[in-house]
Amino acid sequence: MSLLCFCAGSICLAYYLLIVVYAGITADFAWIWLVLAAILEGGAVLIRYGKNHPGFFPGWVKYAVSAVVLLGIVCFAALCSLVVSGMKTSARKNLDYVVVLGAHVKGDVPSKALELRLKAALKYARENEDTILVLSGGQGFGEDITEAKCMENYLTAHGISRERLVLEEKSTNTKENLKFSDALTGCSQKNTGILSNNFHVYRAVKIAEKAGYEHPYGIAAPSDPIMQVHYVVREAAALIKAKIYGNI
Repeated sequence: MSLLCFCAGSICLAYYLLIVVYAGITADFAWIWLVLAAILEGGAVLIRYGKNHPGFFPGWVKYAVSAVVLLGIVCFAALCSLVVSGMKTSARKNLDYVVVLGAHVKGDVPSKALELRLKAALKYARENEDTILVLSGGQGFGEDITEAKCMENYLTAHGISRERLVLEEKSTNTKENLKFSDALTGCSQKNTGILSNNFHVYRAVKIAEKAGYEHPYGIAAPSDPIMQVHYVVREAAALIKAKIYGNI
């Protein structure tokens, strides 16, 4: 068991270093891998110490810790399975609206995550010519234009008519994306797609349902394969936060 904890901790540490090299030390929630590495490596040390010093840890401590760890693993696996279920969502054809959720813009250029969403939105728009796209996202730190305007620029440059686009330029999070988009279009009462990177789809649809959307359908855009595991873990934590704050 100590060897298993040691190896798992080493993997977590290695993945953290990969994230830092690939996405930068400021990558959102990357610290969780350092925390997991410390817990697992610490557990390996304690397990080995207990084996070398029989009776040091009372029997009930072993059972209590084992039960807590097992419960944590089961709950975490359940949350991750929900996230993964959203990643497998297939887009429904001929929706009335598709709300394209914004993501970070670097100056006036879409980030990699946003570009992946835009490619999925472009594909859907070309295959479903009567669907209106609601481009939702305000202007944040480091952004020279709103996320909605950035999306409009990308889609019109790739042949999508401006008349098919509605810009929502005030929102700063998913809940606001959906609330403000509905205020502009009434899309909560229609067949509406919620388009985001695959790991985010499950939570986004649940937020839409909580916000009163009658027929929300997830549309999953790809996400960065190197960061995929990190995104799933981060999203599992985001589900807990969303439940605590009453957003889902």
